[in-house]
Amino acid sequence: MQRTYQDLFPNEDFSHLEQTVKQYFSSDTPLWWVDFLGEGDGGDKGENSTSSSSSPHPPIACLWVGNAIDQIHGNRHAHIFILYVVPEHRRRGIGRALMRYVENWAIQRGDRQIGLQVFQSNKPALNLYNQLGYQTQSIWMVKFLSTEK
Repeated sequence: MQRTYQDLFPNEDFSHLEQTVKQYFSSDTPLWWVDFLGEGDGGDKGENSTSSSSSPHPPIACLWVGNAIDQIHGNRHAHIFILYVVPEHRRRGIGRALMRYVENWAIQRGDRQIGLQVFQSNKPALNLYNQLGYQTQSIWMVKFLSTEK
């Protein structure tokens, strides 16, 4: 998670994200890792697994999914917390494959939609999601407040 944000905002401190992970990571929020993809090597490590000494290579991608409630209809649906591919492995179809994987997973558990948040400045991610048929449903707006009086 920290690497994802660090890529987008290189001069920021993201140590606070540890608390986010502690708050949301559970058996109800699957996490999939993709190990090194060599010739005939690598692949999905399974739900809520982490890269360990069983693999000589660090993960090159991950997908972390939680649950959200559709505010219009009240239905539970999958919500993507993080989709991350290590920069040197991007544009090889890994993100697209992970998105298709989670879509199938969500269909199997009865979800009718998947939600996610993407930074407007993250053009490659926006492009991927648009190509996969994702549509803007709402816009999250932020106003920075001055503490000066």
